[in-house]
Amino acid sequence: MTRFLLIILLALAVFLMPLALHAQSDPKLTGKVIGTTMCYDYSKGQTTTTVNTAANCFDGDLSTFFATNARSNTWAGLDLGSPHVITRVGWSPRNDGLGPGRVQLAVFEGSNRADFSDAVPIYIVPNQGTIGTISHADLKATQAFRYVRYVGPNNARCNVAEVEFYGHPGEVVPLDPEKGEAQQVDPSLYYRPTNLPVVVVHTVNGQEPYDKVHEIECYISVISEGKVLCDTATIRLRGNGSNQFSKKPYRIKWDEKHRVLDSPAKAKKWTLINNYGDKTLMRNMLAFELSRKFEMPYTPFCTPVDVFINGEYKGNYQLCDQVEVKKGRVEIDEMDETCTTGDLLTGGYFIEVDAYANEEPVYFYSNKGNPVTIKSPDEDVIRQVQRQYITNYYNTFESTLFASNFTNETSGYRKYLDLDSFLRHFIIGEMSGNTDTYWSVYFYKPRGDVQFHCGPVWDFDLAFENDYRTHPINSKNDWVYRSGGSYAGSMRSFVDRIVLSDSKAWQDLKNIWVEARTIGGLSADALIEYVNECADLLDESQRLNFIRWPILSQQVHMNFQAKGSYAAEVEVVRSYIRNRIPWIDKKLGVETVITSLDNLYADGFDTESASPLDNGIYTLSGQRVEEPLAPGVYIKNGRKIVVK
Repeated sequence: MTRFLLIILLALAVFLMPLALHAQSDPKLTGKVIGTTMCYDYSKGQTTTTVNTAANCFDGDLSTFFATNARSNTWAGLDLGSPHVITRVGWSPRNDGLGPGRVQLAVFEGSNRADFSDAVPIYIVPNQGTIGTISHADLKATQAFRYVRYVGPNNARCNVAEVEFYGHPGEVVPLDPEKGEAQQVDPSLYYRPTNLPVVVVHTVNGQEPYDKVHEIECYISVISEGKVLCDTATIRLRGNGSNQFSKKPYRIKWDEKHRVLDSPAKAKKWTLINNYGDKTLMRNMLAFELSRKFEMPYTPFCTPVDVFINGEYKGNYQLCDQVEVKKGRVEIDEMDETCTTGDLLTGGYFIEVDAYANEEPVYFYSNKGNPVTIKSPDEDVIRQVQRQYITNYYNTFESTLFASNFTNETSGYRKYLDLDSFLRHFIIGEMSGNTDTYWSVYFYKPRGDVQFHCGPVWDFDLAFENDYRTHPINSKNDWVYRSGGSYAGSMRSFVDRIVLSDSKAWQDLKNIWVEARTIGGLSADALIEYVNECADLLDESQRLNFIRWPILSQQVHMNFQAKGSYAAEVEVVRSYIRNRIPWIDKKLGVETVITSLDNLYADGFDTESASPLDNGIYTLSGQRVEEPLAPGVYIKNGRKIVVK
């Protein structure tokens, strides 16, 4: 060992030793025993509410234990009488055959409210326990709590023999939810089980969200590196197909608008996407990266988080925008009940061609049989004249699309559809292999605008080769939407008319693809690098997630295979990307064009300094042109220029 390395190790030991000694020197804490009161008395074989056996967790006797009648959301803890910084916790499982596994993913929480409504995790047990032994963990978070508890993991009935808390008196660092924004705090103040932000939800009376209608009052804390946001809110279930899984998706609605985790929008409504069938936990994030590369006007905000509800670890989720009309989201005029005449009546409308439309409060079927949900104006404010206007307008659009002169640039469907946004939405769905692209697709109509615009992109849990109905995607000769992809109503014919029957739209699609490939940085290497970054980001969280949801060796939802490991699931996505980009190059007939433009970059463009060896102007088909330029997209000095 070199002298330099020895000095470093000694310095590190000097730094860490006081922390370890302090944690071990703090006394074991005592206080008033509190806990779940509806318990099962095994000696009598009956449920009782008169004996709180949570005291068995604090009697120093490993042969006694605390078990409850309820399978989940059961706990035992202490009222310490005053705030304490918890520096160490201990636990030991019940002495029986199932005991060791019953403590894995148990959560220790601290709170300064007797009902634990503001509780946050201070530790999660990552491994199984050892019967007859108290396991310990030293804690680093420095916030002080008066109330502390051990919450048994899901379906464990608590079943814990001993629970210990060590610590010393401390001062509570207060937070002010009235500020409306995340507050800067010392990063050491709060615990996070992984490198990801944490979303902590505590509902009134510990009630679990149970449907998409009933809003349950709750208190939510969002903890990230050096920031905490906390306030009152409501929570309910969300989703359609994803709502059927054991790992549930949620919608949260703050009582006041908040900007969550540096999101673009400041809003009340947010979603927690469960990604149950997506074992990479990243397919939505990857699709949103495609959306940015194809320059969609709005790409939903999305970031991975760890979620706790009522003290129970629920797993890895993606905190996303609620797709709605809002600044920073779908930015069109928000209508109210007064917008019933003149220009006010023309928008903005936000609709969804949605196979589940008949389960929504405001919807219609188009003349071509497409089920359409009216998302905005929402059900609380929409008036019949508004509903009739958008129904008639959408039907007019569809009728022009299916008319004999539909390609006429003046009177055909382009009058009612922003073709560029539709084609970008289309190619994102096809590049990602999303089988649900036309099962659910959003459109919006701004006020005073005669056109529907397509977007945003949404819902990619079945994309990137994750659906048995379309696997293997890259061995097929046709687009995904025509090769087993699901679609609502007559959407297949709808898309056929544009993509297959309009030669100009086909050329526009080729131009969009070539632009993304040559100027927008769309390549297999770039996307795989993004996949690798996501995998690194998610690594700690995915380990906990698949302890909570042990499905890596199971085929769930539409999976065509179960690879058995997270790394193998991620490799499926990498392999798909490597093959998908050349597949689309070939499908669009642009391999030669892209190769020639790639060679042009290699031979003539210095994109870093913007000092080209060849300063000519080129079309997206690789042809050199001279000024003046016709309207279109060109390449000059290695960069895109748009002439209108």
